[in-house]
Amino acid sequence: MNIVVLDGMGGGIGSRIVGILKDEIPPYIEIYGLGTNALATAAMLKKGANKGATGENAIAVTVKKADFIISSIAMTIPNSMMGEVTPKMVEAIGNSDGFKIYIPILPENHHIVSLEEKPLLLQIREAVSLIKKELNLGDV
Repeated sequence: MNIVVLDGMGGGIGSRIVGILKDEIPPYIEIYGLGTNALATAAMLKKGANKGATGENAIAVTVKKADFIISSIAMTIPNSMMGEVTPKMVEAIGNSDGFKIYIPILPENHHIVSLEEKPLLLQIREAVSLIKKELNLGDV
């Protein structure tokens, strides 16, 4: 069983997700921190990801085997994050059979109507609660 956390830029969101997951889920579930760049991967490893890898091919290969994928919605938009998210990454994420959970953080020129604006930490906690629910570990 594994959870893939995807992030780019400085890895701030991904590292927060990894930190909360490490506190909330059993240790037998592996957390993979996959970054669009080395800085993002390093930030997730520093917070306790069991494994880390960087770049387009690492993401494309690893998400195929993911049980859960958690990231910002920006990871589903080609060329977002100042071009760090490639079309190949987006296609691989979309084609993965893993259960996908998205934090509603978007590039500046995107907006989704009817999303309740909440602090990032609350959004991450809700995402982790959803994983726990899917794994029958509690929370709703």
